[in-house]
Amino acid sequence: MRLHQALRSVDKFRTVFDFGGRDVAHWFPGHMAKGLKQMRSNLKKVDCIIEIHDARIPFSGRNHVFQETLDVRPHLLVLNKMDLADLSGKQTILKMLEKNGVKNVLFTDSLKQRDDSIKKLVPMVVEIIENKPRFNRDENTDYCLMVIGVPNVGKSSLINSLRRTNLKKGRASRVGGEPGITKAVLTKIQVCERPIMHLLDTPGVLPPKIESVETGMKLALCGTILDHLVGEDIIADYLLYSLNRLGKFSYVERYDLQEPSDDIQYVLKRISVKLGKTQRVKAITGVGNVTVTVPNYTAAAYDFIRAFRKGELGLVMLD
Repeated sequence: MRLHQALRSVDKFRTVFDFGGRDVAHWFPGHMAKGLKQMRSNLKKVDCIIEIHDARIPFSGRNHVFQETLDVRPHLLVLNKMDLADLSGKQTILKMLEKNGVKNVLFTDSLKQRDDSIKKLVPMVVEIIENKPRFNRDENTDYCLMVIGVPNVGKSSLINSLRRTNLKKGRASRVGGEPGITKAVLTKIQVCERPIMHLLDTPGVLPPKIESVETGMKLALCGTILDHLVGEDIIADYLLYSLNRLGKFSYVERYDLQEPSDDIQYVLKRISVKLGKTQRVKAITGVGNVTVTVPNYTAAAYDFIRAFRKGELGLVMLD
C-alpha cells in the first residue's frame, strides 16, 4: 500500500493520549535540592544567568523555581539541540517567550564542532550585562555566569563548545546521554579570555512537582527524566502518538511498516523483527516446557526512543 493512501487511516488515530492515571511528577533527588540551595547562595558572585533548555520543548518543563533566581540577575535563555527541533515556527516561539518576559533568547547546537550561534553567546552576554547594574561586582573586570537548567539539556556540552570556540581547548565538563551526569555543584570553568569569562556549571534541577503529566512525558521523551522511572513502553507509546499527531511518518520506512500505525505493540513487534531484537522464553504447555522466541519489546522501545533523540525520526516541535 502506498504511503499517501495509507495516510487516510490517520484520521482515526488518537487525538488525546491516555496517561492512565500515571504520575511522573516526583523525581527530585537529594543532589537537586542541595544544588538549588547552593546556586541561590552564590548569586552575589554572578553577573548573568544562562538558562539552557531543550529547543524541542521551549515552553514545557522549565523549572519555575528558577524564576526568583532569574528576577535578580540578567538572564539569557539558550534553547539547545536546535538541530533536532522543527524551527519553522521560530518567530512565533520568540514572540510567545517575549510575551512571557523572556527577551534574550539564543538557539544553539552545542555538539556541532563549529556552530555560529555559539560565537554569538559571549558578545550577547556582555551586552546584556552592560545594560544592567552589576551591584557589588562593578570593580571586577572579569565576568562570572551561572549555567542552570533541567537535566540533560546540554549544559556541559555548551560549556565545552564555548571553550572549544573561544579558548581552542578541549572539554572541561563530562558529557552524557542521560540525566544526572553533572552532580558537582558550582564548578568554576573559564570559557573566554577576552573578556575573561567564567561559568559556574551546575547539576540539572527539575522542579519538585512537574506542572502536568503531559509535561513530564515531554521531558521524559527528551531524556530529561530517567527512562526507567517512567517506563520505556509508555515513553515509546507517547512518542508514537506524538509523531502521528505531528504528521511525522518517517518511522514507517525506517522499520519497514506498510503504513502508519497507532498501535504501539504492533510497531514494537515490527521493530524487534526488523532489528532482530528477540528473546527466548520458556512456555508451559500441557506436554511440558517449550522454549519459544518472542519479540523483545523493551529493546525495541529503547531503539525507537533513541532514534528520536538522535533526530533519526525527523525534526519535531513537541510544544
